[in-house]
Amino acid sequence: MNRERPTSGSVTLSDVAARAGVSLATASRALNGSERVVRPELRERVRAAAERLGYTANQQAQAVARGATRTVGVVLGDIADPYFAAVAAGITEAAGERQLVVTMASVGVEVDRVVDSLSVLRGGRPRAVLMTVSRHTDPAADGRMATELDRVRAYGGGVAFLGDAPDGFVGVPVAHRANAGALAEQLLGLGYRDTAVLAGPAELLTAAERAIGFLTGMEKAGCPVPPARQLAGALSRDGGFDAMTRLLASGTRPELVFAVTDVMAVGAMAAIRSAGLEPGRDIAVAGYDDIEMLQDVTPGLTTVSLPLRDIGRRLLDVALDDDTGGATEPVRGTVVLRDSTPRRRA
Repeated sequence: MNRERPTSGSVTLSDVAARAGVSLATASRALNGSERVVRPELRERVRAAAERLGYTANQQAQAVARGATRTVGVVLGDIADPYFAAVAAGITEAAGERQLVVTMASVGVEVDRVVDSLSVLRGGRPRAVLMTVSRHTDPAADGRMATELDRVRAYGGGVAFLGDAPDGFVGVPVAHRANAGALAEQLLGLGYRDTAVLAGPAELLTAAERAIGFLTGMEKAGCPVPPARQLAGALSRDGGFDAMTRLLASGTRPELVFAVTDVMAVGAMAAIRSAGLEPGRDIAVAGYDDIEMLQDVTPGLTTVSLPLRDIGRRLLDVALDDDTGGATEPVRGTVVLRDSTPRRRA
């Protein structure tokens, strides 16, 4: 008779979760005495699976689940970028309300740095790890991150991604394609037809989603953006400046330029001025994010406004409180039209 009891000590929490058909986080909370409530039917399934497999709970995991670990690890792209800073501010506010301490790692976009930072953070047994970096379009990058993050979930820690999460993880998705498409629609309504896109690094999923959304919106209206007018560049002020400089040096002078982040758009405006032109009058400019520093930008920048602090708060909530699979509605942005995209004359 098969009693489903592997050799003593060989059964992991992952085995129990798989047997019960639940996430690692739910299995940990069911067995390790978490303060967060697990539905009774799930708790019984997990406990029954543990009994069949002969699983013995890890004492350190119990301490984590009960909240003895009061830290939250945050992996973010660039703390100097106002976009990440605003999300981090929301996380910090929410963590403070829960009496948790936040540890941050600013890692840029290199996968090696992301994985190395995860390994270091994991060693401190944080109660949750929040991934606010842009995922790469290469699936292999997700696999490397998942290996480290599975180890976090194995001891009972929570994990959540900003944006669409890899298979098996939860997150706070953002409707980047729809948001950028809505921006294109409103700019078309202002009379813009001849456009260019500063698309950011092609390997970053967030930048690609925003660019695709805008390009699709223009194409549907019969105004496709030629490949020569889709320029890659770093997601920074200097990246936007360099990309815009290259565009103007090619002899191209579009009616409007869309940059996939506000900081790139600010750089593009500086490049336009350096060429002796005026943003908004000679070349219209639009961005994405609605970062706080736009209050000091002239002309006011048209953009897609995201509730960045609220996204940070939701991210922590999902990582700590999700027991139902992490289903959450994608965040929709709001198009904000300002002086950088005046209505074009007929």
